Amino acid sequence: MRKDITVAAESRDSRGKNEARRLRVKGSMPAVVYGGEAGPSPVTVNPKDLNKILHSKTGHNTIFNLSIGGKETVPVMIVDWQHDPIKENLLHVDLKRIDLSKRIAVKVPVVTHGDPKGVKLQGGIHEIITREIEIECLPDEIPEEFVVNVAELMIGQSVRASEIALSGSVKLLSPGDAVISHVVSLKAEEVAPAAEVAATPAAEPEVIKKGKKDEEAEAPAPPAKKK
Repeated sequence: MRKDITVAAESRDSRGKNEARRLRVKGSMPAVVYGGEAGPSPVTVNPKDLNKILHSKTGHNTIFNLSIGGKETVPVMIVDWQHDPIKENLLHVDLKRIDLSKRIAVKVPVVTHGDPKGVKLQGGIHEIITREIEIECLPDEIPEEFVVNVAELMIGQSVRASEIALSGSVKLLSPGDAVISHVVSLKAEEVAPAAEVAATPAAEPEVIKKGKKDEEAEAPAPPAKKK
């Protein structure tokens, strides 16, 4: 989804780990802008600006403006990023130029709404299987999320990707039969442990009995009395 956000960037000529460290000490971060006819362009950006976008509701699907050196402003998306595994600081991002007139493929979160009847009335359990689906659409029509109503689901019923309502130019790319969520019975989970418990005591006497025989067989004969 397109947002009225502009992030400042500066072109950079030098590359390498040492240069990246120097940039981070100054509060900047290396990034690369690619896509379109211009080709890849190395830039520096403020990691705080991009962290705000990544943690927003639209996240990496946010289309925002990147102003490069105050000379060029292009719509971009964050397509890849790297965090420090310990400090969790943002270390590097890849930004893609977006042509607002061309369709693009993105993954959009799916959230469920409502309490299934199969849980309230039948004692089942509601499981969420898929939390996002892939779609294709025009950049300005990327939805923040898809909301699926699961209130009517009974045990054995499910909601699939093909049942999600799509609008505008949105086209589903994920498999239509992909299960978003379903309600299942707890009986199958309860029977298996009961059968295992029932089978355990029957095996123990045989092991103990066998152990006694082995001990008797291995015990040495008492020494003969001297006359």
